[in-house]
Amino acid sequence: MTALETWELRAEFASRLSIMYGQEVPAYNTLVDVSTEVNEAYVAKHGAEAERLGSISRVTAERHGAIRVGSPKEMAQVARIFAAFGMYPVGFYDLRDASSSSVPVISTAFRPIDKDELARNPFRVFTSMLAAEDPRFFDSEVRAELAEFIGARNLFGEDLLTLADKATASAGLDPDDAERLLDLATAAFELSGEPVDYEWYKKLEAISAVASDIGGVSTTHINHLTPRVLDIDDLYERMQARGITMIDEIQGPPNWGGPDVLLRQTSFRALGENRVFRYADGSTDEGELRVRFGEVEARGIALTVGGRDLYDRMVAESDARLAAAPEGTTRVEAAAMVWAENLPLTEKELALQGLAYFTYGLDEGQLRQKDLASPVTLASLVEAGIAVPEPIVYEDFLPRSAAGIFQSNLTEEGSKDEEQIGTNYDIHQMSKIVGTTVHDPNDLYQRQQEDSIAALASRLNVTITQ
Repeated sequence: MTALETWELRAEFASRLSIMYGQEVPAYNTLVDVSTEVNEAYVAKHGAEAERLGSISRVTAERHGAIRVGSPKEMAQVARIFAAFGMYPVGFYDLRDASSSSVPVISTAFRPIDKDELARNPFRVFTSMLAAEDPRFFDSEVRAELAEFIGARNLFGEDLLTLADKATASAGLDPDDAERLLDLATAAFELSGEPVDYEWYKKLEAISAVASDIGGVSTTHINHLTPRVLDIDDLYERMQARGITMIDEIQGPPNWGGPDVLLRQTSFRALGENRVFRYADGSTDEGELRVRFGEVEARGIALTVGGRDLYDRMVAESDARLAAAPEGTTRVEAAAMVWAENLPLTEKELALQGLAYFTYGLDEGQLRQKDLASPVTLASLVEAGIAVPEPIVYEDFLPRSAAGIFQSNLTEEGSKDEEQIGTNYDIHQMSKIVGTTVHDPNDLYQRQQEDSIAALASRLNVTITQ
């Protein structure tokens, strides 16, 4: 029988997780249904232009998951599992200082890195690790208790890890092994019915609800599974019309009338889920936890390093503008004003100013009207209409937005001792933790853009300078 290729394993893995999560959190199914409605309406209204940032089949199938683990050992194991599905660590996100609430995690995202693999199935999993050594959150006693508790658990069985390594080495699996891998991998992220130690969970929850969700239970689980939508403002309104309580606002760039860039995210609020607690006297009883929520995202154009610097300045200016604005002004209103003042209104200007990443197609009709001399600048080709910018989709995440989603779904702020010095983490430390290089997303976008320019230069038989 024909072996399943890596991308087929990835697509099936995403599908199975989606079915499982829909059974665990039924409101997720509503979110998917409304996302489909919004996307269909958007395509009907905008036609081919709606697929400028990805085909409708890709957007409809697209998901990003989120999981949380407790230690470098668990992080390295999960990296082996995701490698079996052609998903590699991209980006480093430090959420510890990205929110006013206590969110003691560092994160990376496992996803495909090849554009053709992304087109086949762009499943990505935002994976957070508890920064259990950070003394700002955990004193020496709790650090020792966390190390003992997390060290004693086994999230991923040896059979799963062995099959994952085999799939990675072979770039696929035969049907029987593939079925076994998919069964084991899906089950590893299923919500457990095992009783939760009430006293231990509550001790961690007083520090951070995120910490208790990671280190207060003996298993891991899908924290949220996120569909992609083409009009997130429309979705927000439709979800509220169905009586589903959404968080207060959409995280990320505002709805401002210009090109969609980076990432916008929102979610419905965490819902109460029945869990069994074990108490100090050995008795058990049902209780409720609110840690899982339904997130949705709208993806825009990837910004260059210069574009991200501008974005960060606009975020800071938006905060300052909001603080000085008349009472009743919303964050979105303040941000929209700042964006209109600073960001180009067209994709062409984004390309010309080097603020966003693009691939470049060739307009043969415009070429026939021009005489090209080598070398030629990319800007002159764009201005002449010969080189046509095609936006590169932003495949990654924003620390402030991720932290904002976390914070919006927390009931308590938690605690953090700012007198302590935080543990140092960066992309190099994360690479050591996961056991492989964590890719810089800018390098991936830059390479895709440069490959496109090189291909264009070859077709035109000229040297293109930038």
